[in-house]
Amino acid sequence: MVVNISTIFFSFVIGVVFGGMAILLSRGMMANRQIRIAQRRATKIVAEARVEAKDALHEARKEGDKVKSTTDTEYRERRSELQRQENRLTQKEATLEHKLEDALQQERDLAGKKKEAESIRASLEELKEKQVKQLELTSDMSSDEAKQTLFEKMESEMQVEAARRLHEWETKIKEEADEKARDILSQVIQRSASEVVSETTASVVPLPSDEMKGRLIGREGRNIRALEQATGVDLIIDDTPEAVTLSSFDPVRREVARVALNKLILDGRIHPARIEEVVAKAKEEVDATIYSAGEQAAYQVGVPRLHPELIKLLGRLKYRTSYGQNVLQHNIEVAHLAGMIASELKTDTGIAKKSGLLHDIGKAVDREVEGTHAAIGAELVKQWDKSKEVVQGVAEHHFETGDTSLWGFIVSAADAISSARPGARRESLESYLKRLRALEDIADGFKGIEKSYAIQAGREVRILVKPEEIDDLAAMRLARDIVKKIEESLAYPGQIKVTVLRETRAIDYAK
Repeated sequence: MVVNISTIFFSFVIGVVFGGMAILLSRGMMANRQIRIAQRRATKIVAEARVEAKDALHEARKEGDKVKSTTDTEYRERRSELQRQENRLTQKEATLEHKLEDALQQERDLAGKKKEAESIRASLEELKEKQVKQLELTSDMSSDEAKQTLFEKMESEMQVEAARRLHEWETKIKEEADEKARDILSQVIQRSASEVVSETTASVVPLPSDEMKGRLIGREGRNIRALEQATGVDLIIDDTPEAVTLSSFDPVRREVARVALNKLILDGRIHPARIEEVVAKAKEEVDATIYSAGEQAAYQVGVPRLHPELIKLLGRLKYRTSYGQNVLQHNIEVAHLAGMIASELKTDTGIAKKSGLLHDIGKAVDREVEGTHAAIGAELVKQWDKSKEVVQGVAEHHFETGDTSLWGFIVSAADAISSARPGARRESLESYLKRLRALEDIADGFKGIEKSYAIQAGREVRILVKPEEIDDLAAMRLARDIVKKIEESLAYPGQIKVTVLRETRAIDYAK
């Protein structure tokens, strides 16, 4: 039993050893097989790589040959170009050397000519000195005196020529400006049709009978005193049948008195208490009328969104006149004219209309505030209207400021048209004569004036000068000086023509 176990164990060991050897042998055979397969694959890969390498080498050789051929061609072309450039540079260098030689030769020639010219100049200077000395001996004048005489003659000729050209330019520019202005103003005047209005500083109130005069005066004049005290207006009761006169320089007060007096006459109850009550109601009515007149003026002209204070001041102008012309109607007319002028000039008609409508608004308070109505009006407009252009138009329409803008010229032109048209204003004989006398006095104040005459209602001044004292050039200068003096000294509508007449008479007698 023991022997069998040993035999079995020994056999098992031998089987295990032989099995392991068989396994190892089989694995070695498999490894050798895989090695052979790998070697065959490596040989194949190497063969394929060699073929590809040969192909790549062949392509590389072909590409190299191609690049070499291209490089050789470019090299030959560049070498040829460099050779051509070298030849051109050589030619230019030869040309420059030739020109340099020519320039040196010309310089040598010029140096010789310069010496010759200096010699000739020295000879001429010497000859000139001899001639000058000879001329000085002949004319008994030194060279400085001769130069001075020549310069004076040239200066005189230049002044005459400058004055002649200046006169021609002024005439040409004036003709062109007058033609353009006439065209614009004729268009504006044709488009404007205004009524001729004349008013005074006194109002006449009709009475139903002369008995009413006694009732207006009252016992011991108490009624007339109460009426004058309440209204600030003088009540004139004279021999005029069935009428009394209200006199005041304040047109608003005069209108209040007229309305109150009409109410008292219709009511019939006239005593101090009733007078005060009626006058208070009349003031309210006139204030309402003033505001309504301002609104209507703004609406008529086409100026919207005007400040209420400006409307109120504008309405006050309904009762204000200037040389018999109603100021509110004048402002409306100026607004229309300014708008037309702005339209012809292709500029803002709204600004022009507003400036024209408000240009005389300072006259509503000029009795209460010191200053010109243009300056007062500009300050009033500046308070309630933010338009800088409108303020300029109001302030500059009488050229009282240093500079004048486009709006100042437009409003000034419209104002002159409205004021100067026939029948617009009336002028007292005294002021008319004073203006004519002032024109003649200004002209007579210049030297060389023989006589001056103001003609055509002061639209022209004709001046006779002394021909022995005033020549033609001085006559033109005299006309300009007189024009400047008139512009600085007088205020007048429209324009004044200044004509200077210079006449030379030769008189002899046959015996």
